[in-house]
Amino acid sequence: MNISEKIFSLRKKLHDHNYRYYVLDDPLISDYEFDMMLKELNDLEKSNPDFFDKNSPTQRVGGEVTKSFNTSVHETPMYSLDNSYSLEDLKDWEKRIKKIIEEPVQYTCELKFDGVSINLLYSNGELIKAVTRGDGVKGDDVTANIKTIPTVPLKLIGNFSNNFEARGEVVMPIEGFNELNKLRIHNGEEPFKNPRNTASGSLKLQDSKEVSTRPLECLLYSVENPNLFKSQIDFLEKAKNIGFNVFQNHMHSDSIEEIFEFIQHWEKNRSELPFEIDGVVLKVNDFYQREILGFTSKFPRWAMAYKFKPENTGTSLNNISFQVGRTGSITPVANLEPVNLAGTIVKRASLHNADFIESMDIRVGDFVYVEKGGDIIPKITNVDKSKRAVDSKKFEFPEYCPECGSKLHRLEGEANHYCLNYNGCKPQIIGRIQHYISRKALDIEGLGQETVALLVNANLIKNCSDLYDLKFDQVVHLDRMADKSANNLLEGIIESKKIPFERVLYGLGIRYVGETVAKKLAKHFESIDNMLNSSFDELILVDEIGEKIANSILEFALDNDNIQIINKLKKNGVRFEIDDSDKNVSSILAGKSFVISGVFSNFSRDELKRFIETNGGKISSSLSSKTSYLVAGANMGPSKKLKAEKLNINIISENELTNLVSGQNLLF
Repeated sequence: MNISEKIFSLRKKLHDHNYRYYVLDDPLISDYEFDMMLKELNDLEKSNPDFFDKNSPTQRVGGEVTKSFNTSVHETPMYSLDNSYSLEDLKDWEKRIKKIIEEPVQYTCELKFDGVSINLLYSNGELIKAVTRGDGVKGDDVTANIKTIPTVPLKLIGNFSNNFEARGEVVMPIEGFNELNKLRIHNGEEPFKNPRNTASGSLKLQDSKEVSTRPLECLLYSVENPNLFKSQIDFLEKAKNIGFNVFQNHMHSDSIEEIFEFIQHWEKNRSELPFEIDGVVLKVNDFYQREILGFTSKFPRWAMAYKFKPENTGTSLNNISFQVGRTGSITPVANLEPVNLAGTIVKRASLHNADFIESMDIRVGDFVYVEKGGDIIPKITNVDKSKRAVDSKKFEFPEYCPECGSKLHRLEGEANHYCLNYNGCKPQIIGRIQHYISRKALDIEGLGQETVALLVNANLIKNCSDLYDLKFDQVVHLDRMADKSANNLLEGIIESKKIPFERVLYGLGIRYVGETVAKKLAKHFESIDNMLNSSFDELILVDEIGEKIANSILEFALDNDNIQIINKLKKNGVRFEIDDSDKNVSSILAGKSFVISGVFSNFSRDELKRFIETNGGKISSSLSSKTSYLVAGANMGPSKKLKAEKLNINIISENELTNLVSGQNLLF
């Protein structure tokens, strides 16, 4: 056997032994024998650098140093999950599914690991990239660190010709976390707070060699590739055959009630697991049915998280402070005696508004009970009035803004108090600019929330349009700013001029105009001028735009300061019109509603939706008497065809649709 054959043979054996040890839990050799084999391979690779392989078993020990993590876009978005907290919530979710899917639906139920979501990209069966979830569209490239985790396969078992993404959760098992903390305490270091945060922090360490010392594990929960697996249960049962580490406590059923028994069992017995979970995840099992169900702007319709009841604990309320938001809304905040809650130290909790304080009769000095809503945001759930001091006084909400001293107002129909000093209250100014540069808006590279506050406090900017006037000499002298970071900030501002109109519109922070509404407004009006010059009646004609949003837009348009900011942004090249590619090609399908079903040869489902929408049509998720056309592809369910025929809905093919648009086949 020559050198190359010896190296390739050792690599294959080590990959196989690693798989048997970590995935199958069925080792064939001792740890010592494995280490000796690894050492032999390492020596051979050092002596023969021409045979270097980035996915060799020797590369798991780390050693690569990353000064900063590059941003990488996911090939398909990593959506978050909608949450449920009761059997009734799950039944409501099932009802929504069965309005769209008329065939029998089966579900899988899996444990919801409390860790860090990771997206693994494989090409020809080899790991080529690992990216954190980030904002769901893009995240940090942490490939060097992920490769150090033994349960992440560097090479899969079998032959693979296509690229695909595998998704999972990086967790730190409780036993490993406790051992790590024992070592830190022994070394005189501060112990880590909880496994989840420690796993997250470990993936952001600059030295991958240090990451390799952390007891991390990767549990795969998704490979939505019909070329590899037919369904979710097919994935769960067979993924380990190609090298993936999949936790085997899951359920497959067509009964929500039966699944709820599984949920109740693990909510009661989660302490028996080797790692932390914060709930379970229900998914529609069939991949084709998932494609039909699709997504909302935030969540997949085919999945639902069931969150376990959060931990609850008591502590003292020391005082109440106030935060001023970008809209002038005043939020009272409870400052608590620090208490350990679900693995983190909690010092503050939102009190929402004056009505919330009044309804619970919350007072400074009270002993209160706190829980983490959705295991994330602390909130006060109860007051132990038996422990209240005799001289306790009822809390009075302030009359004046705690930041600028302006008189507070409570608008009719609003629960919150507001500071109306729009252009003179500094937290509002900072908050609006922070919203403008946020990830879902302009996402300006190199400009963070803290830097915005520094720029405002240094009187360098007063609104978002002032960002485009900044000069190097002005920003380089700010705290924690150096030449490179100053240049990155200015380059990021220049790059923001390429951001599409819909995100700029969202970034303006018009009240009630969220991400989805901004997309609809941009699509309908095509430019900021068209939108701001429109009447109330024209605004409410837009899909999902009601009186509240319409009035908010009209009020925004009447403010001369807002118009001056927009004009200055225009002058600096910020985009206030949609691209030609996003504009309607025609209005030939206007007033017509379409449902699409099946698999198509000339379009993907998304491309077909876009084709219909850019020609004026509207997409609907389910058939009704208002549906104009059912666009039928291959493998369409028979019940959908029967329902369309029963409702006298025209059933057309993708070719008939294109003919319809081109005027060759007018079925109207």
